[in-house]
Amino acid sequence: MIRKITLSAIAALGLASPALAAGGGGHVHDFKFSFEGPFGSYDQMQLQRGLQIYTEVCAACHGLKYVPLRTLGDEGGPHLPDDQVRAYSEFYEVFDAEIDDFRPAKPTDHFPDSALENAPDLSMMAKARAGFHGPYGLGINQFFRGMGGPEYIATLLSSYEDPPACAPEDFEGFYNTAFTAGGIPDECKDDHGHSKVEGSWIAMAPPLEDDLIEFADHAPADVEAMSQDVAAFLMWAAEPKMNARKEAGFVAVVFLVVLSVLLYLTNKSIWAAIKHRKGPDA
Repeated sequence: MIRKITLSAIAALGLASPALAAGGGGHVHDFKFSFEGPFGSYDQMQLQRGLQIYTEVCAACHGLKYVPLRTLGDEGGPHLPDDQVRAYSEFYEVFDAEIDDFRPAKPTDHFPDSALENAPDLSMMAKARAGFHGPYGLGINQFFRGMGGPEYIATLLSSYEDPPACAPEDFEGFYNTAFTAGGIPDECKDDHGHSKVEGSWIAMAPPLEDDLIEFADHAPADVEAMSQDVAAFLMWAAEPKMNARKEAGFVAVVFLVVLSVLLYLTNKSIWAAIKHRKGPDA
């Protein structure tokens, strides 16, 4: 449950209604996020903007039940000061079994669950949704480009368009060129039942619009920029220790390289005398 804060009303995210059937192919744009690659890291300001977008837009319906509120203050994340983490936590209410009632959340609590039954929890969404797929199911694109979860989310949020001319006005949902699991009206199918349009119809209304939010750092607030910001935040929510993991991996690789060199030199030194020893007939 969310306490009284100004939130933009949106419909349920990401799930087509039961009446909708699989749609046509959709394109996922390969955005260049700062955390990509072996040396990439989260952009703290982008994560703070993503948190603001989540709070003012997404949190009305969607939860982050696996994310502790205290992690908002961790290094490598939004890194909010302790007093801001406490103040932010109090925006939410959580059920406390000890008092059998709701109370203001504390940093030790988690984000609340989704407010709607058909609104999926977003805690792991950036890792659960694959944006890139390799040819013939081999996953080649994923090997070089990653799963593409953040790219999928950002593309989805920025791919709402006016319905094509073939669609009837009363068809359920909202046309999205990136969403492929939704419905397609019969009028937009060919004689073989295949979709003639890109993407499909999604149950969620467009949650973002240009200049919907004003950021403290005066960052761009167009739909595409905000889509990337909230996608980056959801990637952090799904993998908050990415920066630390990459740093540990880099140290491990350096250690193994140094160890390999030392072992090579040691082996060469041990066997040098034997290799150069002259035989009895020399």
